[in-house]
Amino acid sequence: MIRIYTYAKCDTCRKAVRFLRAAGVAFEEIPIREQPPSIAELRAALDAADGNLRSLLNTSGVDYRAQELGKKLPEMSPAASLALLASNGNLVKRPFVIGLGSPRVGFREDEWAEVLKA
Repeated sequence: MIRIYTYAKCDTCRKAVRFLRAAGVAFEEIPIREQPPSIAELRAALDAADGNLRSLLNTSGVDYRAQELGKKLPEMSPAASLALLASNGNLVKRPFVIGLGSPRVGFREDEWAEVLKA
């Protein structure tokens, strides 16, 4: 089953959920702020992103800017970075999806449609 981590006020998350419903795909929706992805899920997404941690981050978020993570992350180990993301769902780019092929971060309708066709 697909697990999709969303934030209720995120327009992109709402679009992704509408897309999955319209496609008739069963999924579990999880509030990302209250229940962030696990370290294992984040590690799988990081691996799918070829180690590009920045692709997992909500860099436009208030928490990211307030913690000055743009400066701190280059000095952090991958384990510490993933632990930080797992402890604060506001830092994770959304929607965050497990079970739609490889882990996915963000919503690109054309890519999701291709995966569902396969």
